[in-house]
Amino acid sequence: MKILAADHVLPVSSEPIAKGAVAIDGSTITAVGSRDDLMRQFPEARVSDFGSAAILPGFVNCHSHLEITAMRGALDSVEHDFRSWLLKLNEIRTGLTPDEIEGFAIVGATEGARAGVTCFGDIGRFGEHGLRALKQVGLRGVVFQETEFSPDNSTAESDFAKLQKKFESLRADETELVEVGLSPHSPYTVSRRLFELITDFCIGGNIKLTVHAAESADEDALVLRGEGFFTDFYKRMDLAWDVPGCPPIEFLSRTGVLRAKPLLAHCVTVSDSDLELIRSSGSTIAHCPKSNAKFGHGFAPFEKFLDLGILVGLGSDSMASNNLCDLLEESRFAVLAARNRPDRKRFISSHEVLEAATLGGAKALGLDQKIGTLEVGKEADIAVVSLTSAAQTPVNDVENALVFSSNARAVVATFVGGGEVFRSR
Repeated sequence: MKILAADHVLPVSSEPIAKGAVAIDGSTITAVGSRDDLMRQFPEARVSDFGSAAILPGFVNCHSHLEITAMRGALDSVEHDFRSWLLKLNEIRTGLTPDEIEGFAIVGATEGARAGVTCFGDIGRFGEHGLRALKQVGLRGVVFQETEFSPDNSTAESDFAKLQKKFESLRADETELVEVGLSPHSPYTVSRRLFELITDFCIGGNIKLTVHAAESADEDALVLRGEGFFTDFYKRMDLAWDVPGCPPIEFLSRTGVLRAKPLLAHCVTVSDSDLELIRSSGSTIAHCPKSNAKFGHGFAPFEKFLDLGILVGLGSDSMASNNLCDLLEESRFAVLAARNRPDRKRFISSHEVLEAATLGGAKALGLDQKIGTLEVGKEADIAVVSLTSAAQTPVNDVENALVFSSNARAVVATFVGGGEVFRSR
C-alpha cells in the first residue's frame, strides 16, 4: 500500500481536493481524499508527499505515431504542402531500418512518460514498433495497425488479407496494458470496398478502429470533386480510385464505417451535418490542434464537439507534425485556439480541456472504465505536476495554473497501474 500526497489532487470526476492524497494498493486506487484522512486510514502505507504539486489522472494521448519520432524536424520545410509532406515522409520511412524506427519509437514513448502521458492511441504502418515501445517503457495504450496505401477497389480483398495477417500477428503480443486495433488511414487512401471489409471485421470481432478524417480543405476537394492532392499520382500509378463525391464524414457514414464507432482524428473541416453524423453514431474525435495549425489546416470546432456531447480527447499526432509530445501544452493551445475562433459562443474552461486530456481521451479509446479519473477501483494511472516554478506562482486556481502556466517540464512523476515509470531526480 502506498499514498501519493500533494497540495492539490484533481480527480477530474469531482472537484479538486486541497491537501489531498491518493491511496494505491497494487495497481488499483483504493481511496481518494484529504491527506490527513488517508494517512489515518492507512497508517502503514508508504507515503510520497510531493508538496506544492498537482496529482491528476495520467494524460491520454489518443492520437500519435510513435514510429515517426525519427523524423522530428526533418519535414518542417515541406509542411505547407500536405501532399509533398506525405510523400516525403514515406520516402524517409522506407530508408530507415527497423531498429532505427523502433529505437526512436521508444524515445517517443519515453518522452510521453516524462510528460505525464500514461496512455497512447498509437497508429503505425509498422505497428510492432509502437507496441514494443509502449511495452518497454511500461505505458498503457491501443496500437492501431495501419493499412498500406490501398485506394483501388480491385485489390481490396488481397489488401485486407495482408492487413488481417499483420493484425493477427500483432495481436499475439497484446498485454494487459497494450491492446491492438486497426486503422484504415483515410477516405482518400483506402478504397470503399476495403473500408467495408475492415468495418465488418472490427464490428464482428469487437476491434477498435481509428481513421484520419476531414483533416484539410485539400482532402475535401479530393474526396468531393477528385481535384488536386493525389489525383495525378493515382493516374500515374494507374490506380482506379473512385471519387466518393461527398464530404469525408458522409463517405464514412455511407460505407458503414461509423457503425464501428471509430475514433476520428482531426475533424477540422466538419460541417454541422457531419457533427450530427458523428454524434448520433457514437463515434469519437481525437483533437490535434497543434498539428493542424502547423500544417495551416485550420482550427477544428472544439467548442462544438463539447457542446454537442461528442466524446473528444487530445492528440499530439506525430513528432514530424508537432515536434513535441506535451499534453499540457496541447491543452493550452486547444483552449486558446477555441477562444480565438470567430464563431465561438463561449470560452472553453481549463477544467474542460483537462478533462479532454484525461477522461476524454480514455473515453475516446474505450478505456474509461479503467482510467481517466482518480476514483476508487480504477487503475492507478497518475501524473504529478510540480507547481513550484516562478511562472506558476501564485497558484490562485490549480486548473488554470496547469493549463496556462505549465508544460511537460513540470511533470515530476508518472505512474501506470500503480508502478512508477518516471520520477524526476
